[in-house]
Amino acid sequence: MAIDTVREEQAIRRLTDSLVESYTETHSAEQIETAIGSARQRFNGRPVREFVPIFIERIVRKELQPEPADTPAERVVTVSATADGPRVDLTTRLRQSPLNNKRSLALLGGAAAVVALLVVALVARQPDPAPAAAPDAGLTTVRGVVGSEKMAFFEDPRVVAALARHGLKAEVEPAGSRQIASIDLANHSFAFPSSAPAAERIQRARNVATKYTPFASPMAIATFRPIADLLTAAGVVRPGPVPTFDVARYLELVSRNTEWAHLPDNTTYPVRKNILVSTTDPRTSNSAAMYLAIAGFVANDNAVVQGAEAEQRVLPIVSRLFTGQGYAENSSAGPFQEYLAAGMGPTPLVMIYEAQFVEAAVQGQLKPDMVLTYPSPTVLSTHTLVPLDESGDRLGRLLSTDAELQRLAAEHGFRTGDAAQFARVSAENKVPVPAELIDVVDTPTFETSERLLDGVTHSFN
Repeated sequence: MAIDTVREEQAIRRLTDSLVESYTETHSAEQIETAIGSARQRFNGRPVREFVPIFIERIVRKELQPEPADTPAERVVTVSATADGPRVDLTTRLRQSPLNNKRSLALLGGAAAVVALLVVALVARQPDPAPAAAPDAGLTTVRGVVGSEKMAFFEDPRVVAALARHGLKAEVEPAGSRQIASIDLANHSFAFPSSAPAAERIQRARNVATKYTPFASPMAIATFRPIADLLTAAGVVRPGPVPTFDVARYLELVSRNTEWAHLPDNTTYPVRKNILVSTTDPRTSNSAAMYLAIAGFVANDNAVVQGAEAEQRVLPIVSRLFTGQGYAENSSAGPFQEYLAAGMGPTPLVMIYEAQFVEAAVQGQLKPDMVLTYPSPTVLSTHTLVPLDESGDRLGRLLSTDAELQRLAAEHGFRTGDAAQFARVSAENKVPVPAELIDVVDTPTFETSERLLDGVTHSFN
C-alpha cells in the first residue's frame, strides 16, 4: 500500500514553526530542524503515518527542554542483607549548599570501596541465585490496532501490569477508527475502533460476529472561556453547571458564512475566518463521522437521516462544516493536542471525545480557561473491540469484566458500566460533566453513514 506523505509533510512544517517559536531563545532554527529530522528517521518504513508528527513532537520537546541547573548532590549508599541476598541502594539526594568537588569525590570513592567489601562478604555467604526469568516469559502477546484516544490507556504501566497478571501483553498501534477497516489485519488479534458503526464495518469485512464494548464516551466540544462567552452572547453556548452547545443555532451561523469578526462587541477574538468547529478528516476518523451524525440529525429536522431523499437534503449543509476547515488530521489525537498546546488561536472550537478532556485533566494538562461543552444533541461513541482470534477474545472479555481494568479505564476518562467510578474521577479533577446523558441521539445505519461520508468526500473535490 503506497504511503501518502502530503499530510505528514504539512504537519511537520506546522510542527517545525511551532517548535522554532517555542524554543527560539535556547536553540537555533537549524538545531530544531536537525532534531526533527533525526526523530523522524526513527519512523522510517512504518506503514501507519498518521501519528508520526505527534510522536516526533514528543521526542523533540523532550530533547530541547533546558537541562536543570547543576545542583550539587551526594550519594547515599545503603547496604542491607535480605533473605534473597544483599541489597544495595544508591540514591541521589540534592543538597542546598555546594560541596567541595574533591572532598565529594573522596567521600564517594570511600563509600564505593566500603560497598564493594560488604557486597563481596555478603555474596560469599549466599547460595547461587536462580537465573532470572525473562520479563515477558509466559505472556501471550496480543496485537491490535486501536483508535488514538486509547493509546494512553494501553501504555499505562498499571494497565500493562493488570493484563500481565492475566497472562497477556498487548502490543497496539494507533490509526483512525474508519481507517482501521482498510489496514491489513492478518497479523492482528483484535481491532478496537471508537464506535459501533466502524466496528460493524470491520466485522463485515472479516466475517466476525463477536464484539465487546468495554467503555464509551460522548462527543463533546472543547473551547476556551473567551470563546464560550462570545458564543453565549450569540446564542450558541448555553451556560450552566455543564455548558451545552446549540447545534441548530451553530448551523444557522455556518449557513450565513458568519466570521468571528462579525459577532457583535467581539474584541477578544476578532479574526476574519468562519466560525467552524475543528474536526478530524471524515474520510478516516470516527470522531468526524460522529460530528456528521449530530449535524445530520439537526439538519434533517431533528430526525435520524434515513433514505436517499434525506441524505440529499442534508449533504449540502453538513459538507460545509468540513470543506471550510482546510487541512484536517486523520485521528482525534492531532487536533486535541493542538488545542492543548497552541491555545485558541488556531483551534477555538474542537470536536473531541469527552474522555480526552477528562484524561487531560487527570494528567494536569488543562489550563484554567479551557472549557468543555456538550453538543445539543450529542451522540455516544461506543468503543467496540472486535476479536480476530482467541487471544483477542480474551482481551475483550477482560476489558469488559475485570474490575481493575474498568477502574483504570475510568481514570483515562472513559465511562464504564460503573457510573460511580467515572463520577469520582471527574469530580476529583474538577471537570463538570453530566451525571446522566439525556440529549443523546442515534447514529444513522452503517450504510447511510457510509453514503453521507462518501458525499462529504466528493465535496472536497
